[in-house]
Amino acid sequence: MKEVTIYTDGACSGNPGPGGWGAVLLYGDHRREMSGAEDVTTNNRMELTAAVMAMKALKEPCNIKLHSDSAYLVNCFKQGWYKNWIKNGWKNSKKQPVENKDLWQELLALMNIHKVDFVKVKGHADNELNNRCDELATGAIRR
Repeated sequence: MKEVTIYTDGACSGNPGPGGWGAVLLYGDHRREMSGAEDVTTNNRMELTAAVMAMKALKEPCNIKLHSDSAYLVNCFKQGWYKNWIKNGWKNSKKQPVENKDLWQELLALMNIHKVDFVKVKGHADNELNNRCDELATGAIRR
């Protein structure tokens, strides 16, 4: 399988409010930048949407190293939160419905296609590609 590196970020002006997402996909010498926006959303939805849209852009199963500054996204998979959500009928530890269930389910379906390693990066720091994703996400809001 091809080795693909993905950086993602989500942004929101107000929470909820207008939001945007950005992604940078890297494969060999190839680089693709993507972004999009929604009128009324949350920061967490944009973080998840960035990952979904980036993975959906791949034309074949890949080994992905996905970098995100979202603890919400990374910890879900690193700590296996989704396993209990599924076991508990998509209820969280407080017996409340899991927020963004639609996007989590889409991510899980994509992870049945791709092998994904999630990497937590520090947001708004000196990571060039994370900063670029932030620019793409905030730029999409303004469009």
